[in-house]
Amino acid sequence: MNPIVRRQLAGPPCYRRSSALLKRATALASVLILAGCASLSPDGGTADVQALVNGNPLMAGTAAQRTPDEASQKSVDTLLARPLDVEAAVRIALINGPRVQDAFATLQLSDADRVQAASLPNPVLSFSRLAQGSEREFERMLSFNVVGLVTLPWQARWAGQRHEAAKLQAAQSVLMLAADTRRAWVRAVAAQQGVVYLRDAKEAAEAGAELAHRMAQVGNWSALQRTREQLLLADASAQLARAEQAAVAGREQLTRLMGLSSARAGYTLPDRLPPLPQAAPELGDVQALALRDRLDVRSAQAQNTAVAGSLGLTHATSVINAMELGVVRNTTFDNDADRTKKTKRGFELDLPIPIFDWGQARNGRAEAQYLQSAARVRDVGVLAASEAREAWQGWNTAYAIARRYRDEVLPLRKKVNEEMVLRYNGMLASVWELLGETRASMLAVNAGIEAQRDFWLADTDLQLVLTGSSPGGMTAAQTASAGDAPATGGH
Repeated sequence: MNPIVRRQLAGPPCYRRSSALLKRATALASVLILAGCASLSPDGGTADVQALVNGNPLMAGTAAQRTPDEASQKSVDTLLARPLDVEAAVRIALINGPRVQDAFATLQLSDADRVQAASLPNPVLSFSRLAQGSEREFERMLSFNVVGLVTLPWQARWAGQRHEAAKLQAAQSVLMLAADTRRAWVRAVAAQQGVVYLRDAKEAAEAGAELAHRMAQVGNWSALQRTREQLLLADASAQLARAEQAAVAGREQLTRLMGLSSARAGYTLPDRLPPLPQAAPELGDVQALALRDRLDVRSAQAQNTAVAGSLGLTHATSVINAMELGVVRNTTFDNDADRTKKTKRGFELDLPIPIFDWGQARNGRAEAQYLQSAARVRDVGVLAASEAREAWQGWNTAYAIARRYRDEVLPLRKKVNEEMVLRYNGMLASVWELLGETRASMLAVNAGIEAQRDFWLADTDLQLVLTGSSPGGMTAAQTASAGDAPATGGH
């Protein structure tokens, strides 16, 4: 374009100066508005976390609470007064569990960091008094961190991105607690149910051992046959002891997750696990669901965005990362007869000279952090897709095994046991065959309980894999921070 035409389009010099002044005033006003609007969230970000986990099947329709109040504690007592199902256990954990409170406290720290990053840097007042003979000199200076003021919008945006990632991590923590509570409840109920059947098996073994002892005393049985029955009794006793310890451990783990004190630990669990669903649900493409809905994938992406923002800020301040501008007023008093006073006014500018440090190390560190964050995004994506396939296959396998026990093994075992009782009543089978069949039936029922337990554990893992995080807990890629704040001289 012709320079004369460009100048005509740009307007007269006075107009251009006014436009530039208006732009600077607008930028300064936006900075001041941004700093004035920065304030702590009233709920510490709890509502945003609730929106992220709302409707998740792991949540049992319950909202996690940052701080339990009197009403929530009464609801906990109400839930504990009746047999504790899995939904009630999850509700108690989300209301009363210390892990939820820790997650929300961590989120509140992130919110405080966000507000701090969006706050204007405080001015610094310097005062000095110098004396030379009868002369007294007083120097006052009010200085501002100019770089901190200029980069304030960038810092605020970067901290806001970090806070969004912190919300996703807090939501992950809530879902992880809900999933852990479900697993603990399933294990506790299954262990309690298994103890009942193993006690029956032990009683059958005791009856066999007692009968073998009496028959050996009258010479109808050999020492070998009696020893075998005693061995069966010893093995049944050992299995029962292990099952009782597993029931205690499972119950205590559930108690810890719900955050209950010893005074509240006397709750009652149901007698048996919930029945299997009638049919397997159609979930569609589980990989696509995991990559779209998993919170750890979204958290890694949010962290990567925050690191990219910090990289740009580090590059912009790599050479000049600190600058202070101060207004100086210097007054000198002479203790002579006239009491003369002289005042000097001016300004002072502190600017680092980039002689030895040109910011190469800061730039290199920021770029490495970005590459690290990008690698973590890819790692979490690969992990999410793989775990979704694995969890879906595990769910189908556990469902098929549990259904096989429910529809085939246990009905057939029951029929065999009934036939054995008929044969015994008709004196076609001995008492030893009846006792042996009874023990085998009890062990088959116990195996069916374990298959049902494994299905419900696989169901929890699948729900967590598709919507929350890795079933084994947050990975290093999920829990690693998005990097330190870029160094710009501070506020």
